Amino acid sequence: MNNNSIIKIDKKDGKLALAHFYVAFSALLLGGLAGLLQTLVRSGKVTLPAGINYYQVLTVHGVLLGLVLTTFFIIGFLFASMSRTSGTLSNGVRKTGWIGFWVMTIGTALTATFILLGKASVLYTFYAPLKAHPGFYIGLTLVVVGSWISGFAMFAHYAKWKKSNPKQVGPLLSFMAIITMVLWLISTLGVAATALFQYIPWSLGFVDRIDVLLSRTLFWYFGHPLVYFWLLPAYMAWYVIIPKILDTPIFSDSLARMSFILFLFFSIPVGLHHQLLEPGVDSSWKYVQVVLTFMVIIPSLMTAFSMFATFERYGRKKGATGLFGWFRVLPWNDARFLAPMIGMLFFIPAGAGGIINASNQLNQVVHNTIWVTGHFHLTLATSVVLTFFGIAYWLIPHITGRKFTRELNSLAIIQTITWSIGMFFMSSSMHLEGLQGAPRRSAFSTYFNSPVSHDWISYQIAQAVGGSILFIGIILEIIIIINLLFLAPKGETEFPVGESSNEVEKTPLYFENWKLWIAITVLLIVFAYSVPLYDMIQNAPIGSKGFSNLIK
Repeated sequence: MNNNSIIKIDKKDGKLALAHFYVAFSALLLGGLAGLLQTLVRSGKVTLPAGINYYQVLTVHGVLLGLVLTTFFIIGFLFASMSRTSGTLSNGVRKTGWIGFWVMTIGTALTATFILLGKASVLYTFYAPLKAHPGFYIGLTLVVVGSWISGFAMFAHYAKWKKSNPKQVGPLLSFMAIITMVLWLISTLGVAATALFQYIPWSLGFVDRIDVLLSRTLFWYFGHPLVYFWLLPAYMAWYVIIPKILDTPIFSDSLARMSFILFLFFSIPVGLHHQLLEPGVDSSWKYVQVVLTFMVIIPSLMTAFSMFATFERYGRKKGATGLFGWFRVLPWNDARFLAPMIGMLFFIPAGAGGIINASNQLNQVVHNTIWVTGHFHLTLATSVVLTFFGIAYWLIPHITGRKFTRELNSLAIIQTITWSIGMFFMSSSMHLEGLQGAPRRSAFSTYFNSPVSHDWISYQIAQAVGGSILFIGIILEIIIIINLLFLAPKGETEFPVGESSNEVEKTPLYFENWKLWIAITVLLIVFAYSVPLYDMIQNAPIGSKGFSNLIK
């Protein structure tokens, strides 16, 4: 797109974002290869070479795609978004961002090394009593610490904008970036605590045992908001970027901000719904957190309402009539729109599956089955990842000074369709197999001779077919990214940022009351977790009576 009015982000800021994308898409390729191997092994048609076990491959897949791809892409996108909407990063903020990047990268390399050496086949949840080499836990801790450093750099940049623009609400995209990083920093306190005070001393041999229930609870304190750390940047694109691509105003700036604040409130104090079948947690507190979990449906429905209202406005502007006439005239031939839109559509069944997972009675049916894996592949691997691909189609050429050509757009449409077909086969078969009781995290050989395993073989073959198609989609994506980085024609590509209509009411300043929002979040966390954690510590089988003795 050639346009003299295009606002470009600073080249130095762009380099910082690109560095994160290099790591993210490298993780996509390697993690995707590990995922392909998993599906082939589960089909019973492939045996891994000697020296490589299924759980090693499973750990590579989960860590690289669930943690590395997402964290690096998100932080790169957030830095670029803040540079675009809150002004060029200062030298100090940019330097801090680079420090965060290198700490994360060193941590990733350290973690990957011990996984590949076969000393950390503990999956991305790293549940005790599975034990990894200390380097695995230290590496993951460095990834978290590096992300904190980047987060504080973003906070400093936003504070500088606020100081220069008193009594104004921050730019919507920057506001959303700050909410995302506040959620991340608060939630990662749980996984940092269990790594520093439990796993690392245990793996180093300083203590003989740890409190397994406590470690799992602290992980899931982090594990559920991790899902919203994945989702909120996708929502940023849905709320702010897609309207600009459609050349339509944002439906409501205030609604978008309110939905992000509600996501902050209700995404963290709900981790116990992942532990509904865990002994040692009082059922009344499980019930409380299930109720809080269902509260997150409210901002999700707000998001759906806002997006479909935006689509209808676009359609009416194009002359569409009837209840769903607007659906037909949407720009399906624009990959920047198509990839996130397909992600949104997949999120409808993904959200329904999430309601099932969080429901006490229904969870009894699917708990620890491959249904849950299928759910993750709808939420993260489809809704989020396809949206990230859509972001890459304009953000990378914007930074590199290249064009997203018609040929690359056509290839991206093929990639989106390929990904959707592959995920349909994989996720559908996982859900159906899970309803029949097939376990998650299990290699085919572990239940090949069970009486019911023969009923699952067709599903496992479907997963292998889906995984193979998805890997083709990964190869197509890497080809597109390499072109956007190095080979596409030089030119200018817009960083699309939507704006609110002049007809709507001005966004209230109270949305900038950060002390209030964070205080409410902390109070909800204290309410949801203080008594359960106190009970766990007081009644721990290892006799620990206080936080200082958790690792005795």
